Amino acid sequence: MRNFAKNLTRRKNATAVIEDYREDGNIQGTNLVRNLQFRDLVAFGIAAIIGAGIFSTIGNASAAGGPGVSLLFIFTAIACGFSALCYAQFASTIPVSGSAYTYAYASFGEFVAWIIGWDLLMEYAIGNIAVAISWSDYFTAVLRGVGLGMPEYLTMDFLSASRGFHEAQTLLAQGRALSSFPTHLQEAFLAWQNAPSLAGFKLVADIPALGITALITYLVYIGIKESKRTANLLVLLKLIVILLVITVGAFYVNTDNWTPFAPNGLAGIMKGVSAVFFAYIGFDAISTTAEECENPQRDLPRAMIFTLVICTVLYVVLALVLTGMVPFGELAVGDPLAYVFSRVNLDAMAGIVAVSAVVAMASVLLVFQYGQPRIWMAMSRDGLLPSAFSRIHPKHKTPAFATIVTGFVVAIPALFMNLTEVTDLTSIGTLFAFVLVCGGILLLEEKQKAATAAHKGFRVPYINGRYVLPLLVLTTVVLLYRFRAAEVSAFFSLSGGWESFQHKLPLLGFIGIAGMLTVLTCIRKLSLIPVLGLLTNLYLMTELGLTNWTRFLSWLALGLVVYFAYGYRNSKLHQPQ
Repeated sequence: MRNFAKNLTRRKNATAVIEDYREDGNIQGTNLVRNLQFRDLVAFGIAAIIGAGIFSTIGNASAAGGPGVSLLFIFTAIACGFSALCYAQFASTIPVSGSAYTYAYASFGEFVAWIIGWDLLMEYAIGNIAVAISWSDYFTAVLRGVGLGMPEYLTMDFLSASRGFHEAQTLLAQGRALSSFPTHLQEAFLAWQNAPSLAGFKLVADIPALGITALITYLVYIGIKESKRTANLLVLLKLIVILLVITVGAFYVNTDNWTPFAPNGLAGIMKGVSAVFFAYIGFDAISTTAEECENPQRDLPRAMIFTLVICTVLYVVLALVLTGMVPFGELAVGDPLAYVFSRVNLDAMAGIVAVSAVVAMASVLLVFQYGQPRIWMAMSRDGLLPSAFSRIHPKHKTPAFATIVTGFVVAIPALFMNLTEVTDLTSIGTLFAFVLVCGGILLLEEKQKAATAAHKGFRVPYINGRYVLPLLVLTTVVLLYRFRAAEVSAFFSLSGGWESFQHKLPLLGFIGIAGMLTVLTCIRKLSLIPVLGLLTNLYLMTELGLTNWTRFLSWLALGLVVYFAYGYRNSKLHQPQ
């Protein structure tokens, strides 16, 4: 039993990880091609972050939080900023593929590394599914705009069609006309009603989502140079369009729409946390490129910080422009940027936005499809997954088998899944990765102080949290009781039974962890930035609801079955030297 527990925590320290892939003094053990420079990394980051978040999910977030959602973008950026600094130190210390998985292996050990690797596979796959679905929505809208519409049952996922049809039936039974329904309900009703059946099963599938996934997977398969050039071009195009949207939209802003600034209070602002955070997960993808960077120790940290700052400014300004152009309640649509310009009778701009969104979200899919196979590859090289996943194509120099598998993992669910079903799950997975990366920095500083101090690359600035963190916690408690006393009392009330109490479990867990971490920070003088990163990301996880936690924990439970059935025994650290 003691050996079993010891094996779960076996670690590959930073030196061992690098030595595994060092050859003749250069990290090139996988034969991947090193040709990414700083500007390419920034382009990759912007390509991943500026996509579905701006062109799709920002609408629902703004509808829930009003103009105040701009504050949520800032708060989320701060939370991501803490994490980005921790990522930057790891990327500088361990410049190999694998992202948070590799970092967890070096700090927490194999078992936690497996959990975060399994989590990353879900995060990237589901994130790509969401982007493919969103891309399909814009693509079909553009086709309809030029008179080339496809049948609804070939452009909508199965879940949306099924649910929309039954909701429409309920409204029809109440005597309402189909023409009075929202557009998405009309399309869902027609898709389900007109779809052919096979053995009683409605053949409804999102064919455009399948097509774009296949195309992007092929591009990633044939090489990093092609992916880089495509990403750079698409990023330039989308930045031009976003700046055009902001400039033109500013002339149509009605400042009365900004009052009230937070119409649904803090709860309304935080309701959009999953949509907003989904918009930020792209900088994680930058760290998967470590083995294809010309100078990863220098360029990776800088690229992460630059990307986060640029994208935050764009998101905040755009949120204010959107909520200024139309009343916030109208923004709960799948294509908010195109909608607001149609609303102010600028149909030409709406068309430009719709076409650019098709291009922009293709770039997001490109970066995510690029990153995920490298997670598979890193886990496979450590023996936790079959060796086929780390096989490098002799001509294209890409993880060929892993890339093909990634294509199937994204394309098939994109045919049938709903956008809402996947964005929340992606957010909780990303936040979990950020929590562990921040915790990993704390652990490294405790266990390897000498090595950390001697490290010449980027380091998270050390700020003694002994006095600052307790002050922040105390201030938060005082403000809550000053302005939210009734809500705090209701939260700690035992009325409502288990049905009410179970939804409080995530936040209660956060409160307990925050208390313990505050005590540890006072005793051990922990570094403030990773502590704040851990706490802010953990708090954002509590805002995602019990249903998402249940799905997330179910996915991790499945991962444990795979680990103990295969990874534990086949790990290279388990094999005799």
